[in-house]
Amino acid sequence: MTTNPSPKALAIIKQMQQNELTESVIYEKIAKFAKGDENKATLLRLSREEKAHYEIWKKYTGIEMKPETGKVLKYTFLARTLGFTFAVKLMEKGESNAQEEYALLAQEVEESTAIHHQEEEHEQALLAMLDEERLQYVGSMVLGLNDALVELTGSLAGFAFALQNNRLIALSGLIVGISATFSMASSEFLAARSEGRTDALKSCSYTGVAYLLTVIALIAPYLLLPAGMYIPALICMLAVVILIIAGFTYYTSVAQDEPFKSRFLEMAVISITVAVVSFIVGILAKQFLGVDL
Repeated sequence: MTTNPSPKALAIIKQMQQNELTESVIYEKIAKFAKGDENKATLLRLSREEKAHYEIWKKYTGIEMKPETGKVLKYTFLARTLGFTFAVKLMEKGESNAQEEYALLAQEVEESTAIHHQEEEHEQALLAMLDEERLQYVGSMVLGLNDALVELTGSLAGFAFALQNNRLIALSGLIVGISATFSMASSEFLAARSEGRTDALKSCSYTGVAYLLTVIALIAPYLLLPAGMYIPALICMLAVVILIIAGFTYYTSVAQDEPFKSRFLEMAVISITVAVVSFIVGILAKQFLGVDL
């Protein structure tokens, strides 16, 4: 073991020591409000391991540190609002950028190899053990979200040119959206019941809430902009669609360790294509039916 690492290695060790202590505190705080005894035990175990790593690095620096308050508050807030699985996995993703730093330390600090191995394998295995209810129903949320994005994006785009009035477009979209929300939720309930699942009500609730929130977000531009600005409202609505897809895809990619780019592009292309086709249908319908509102 090298007791006097180079200045460059020592700077890296100090940063790692700080990170380990901060993450140890974050895991401990999240464990206090995480549901499930197994989840609490896993988070506390991660906290102890991070604290042990901190103690190893302290032998080299000789410095007693305090956790970074801002980082602790950030990840504790994310854990409360978006779920502890998302928060801790997002935090651990930051450590995946430390490959070069560990490679440099391995030449001077023998223990860095063991710590790196534990960070890469053991902690990932522990993270996989986390079992959060909301992630069990991601499929239901995706069902509601996807259907709302595709169906309502197409409907609002079609209404945009056919009606050319934001208030009429919003009213039509609201009627279609609320009706579709109950339709999707009831379909999910019946599908879950037919499979013999005992969580049919909870599953349909996740589907319905995801659908309804999407409806509200997509209709908002037509309510906020003046009645005659239907084209700007349509553009804003499409921007909201992209933001919703990006946000939800990022959430699931982090929480469930899934690829972001391919899923985002797939959902975005489908939603935008449907919107363009529906807009063209609205133009043709208005022209050939001779409807003038």
